[in-house]
Amino acid sequence: MKKKLGVILSMLVAASITLVGCGNKQTSSTPQTNKDSKGTKIMFSGSSTMAPVISKIGDNFTEKNKTWKNVESSLSDTPIQIAVSSGGSGTGVKAALEKTSNFGLVSREVSKDEKSKMPDYREFKIGMDALTISVNPENPILTKKKGLTKVEIQKIFSGEAKLWSDVDPSLPKNKIVVVVRDASGGAGEVFEKSVMGDKKVSKEAIQSPSMGALGQKIIENKDAIGYASVGIVDQNKAKITAMDVDGVAPTSENILSGKYIIARPLSIIKNGELSGEEKAFITYVTSDEGLKVVKELGFVPTKPSK
Repeated sequence: MKKKLGVILSMLVAASITLVGCGNKQTSSTPQTNKDSKGTKIMFSGSSTMAPVISKIGDNFTEKNKTWKNVESSLSDTPIQIAVSSGGSGTGVKAALEKTSNFGLVSREVSKDEKSKMPDYREFKIGMDALTISVNPENPILTKKKGLTKVEIQKIFSGEAKLWSDVDPSLPKNKIVVVVRDASGGAGEVFEKSVMGDKKVSKEAIQSPSMGALGQKIIENKDAIGYASVGIVDQNKAKITAMDVDGVAPTSENILSGKYIIARPLSIIKNGELSGEEKAFITYVTSDEGLKVVKELGFVPTKPSK
């Protein structure tokens, strides 16, 4: 059965787990790994941006292979189950560190301190994402500007510019609605380091539990502005408009070259050796077929680090 992905899956919260394989979906309140007669379950926890990517790759994998033995003759003849839970990049790092999931999903750089706590750290980079400065297509600013400068973005997100007329006097005196990720996501850290400098994001900004929820706020409010993932923008092309930053558009070329400044890696991490089943699935994820999904969902695929 084909499953609807995109924004719906990216809005899953930490307590929600999508299970693909065997033609069904289940939810569980506690992430755990499993290997029994019912199947071998590989669990991923973390970034809400990456959750739809791994879910879709898992769907494709289980449609092709019903048991692990179908993938490789040396593996067990048990059903394949790929479970994906979203709760933010911080959740992904914690899941890998504490081994409550087989893998963590992280959409930011993993710090040296975090890596030092995992003696057998493994990382597989599957792509790059950009945080776009996005607005509702009906936002009046688009009649005046196709982009914003870094200074203008700082003023908006810090709360220094409270009305759209503060950005451009010819715009309506409508209140600017700033939408950001909550502290559990990696997007906020990436945005603050790339754009804000010494300035702080306004405490009045609406905090969203997932990147999908952030995108939905922009869709619902013509005066909203937020740092939506390029994948979310791609999945909602008619409903969200990404603006240039300092004259640079968030294209694949600009993201990979580093010309577009608000970019971040999409990585799968693990603390420990990979089992045969884990190796088989990660090999598929990082293959041309797996990375094709990364591109289909609006991100920029890259060859993984070893």
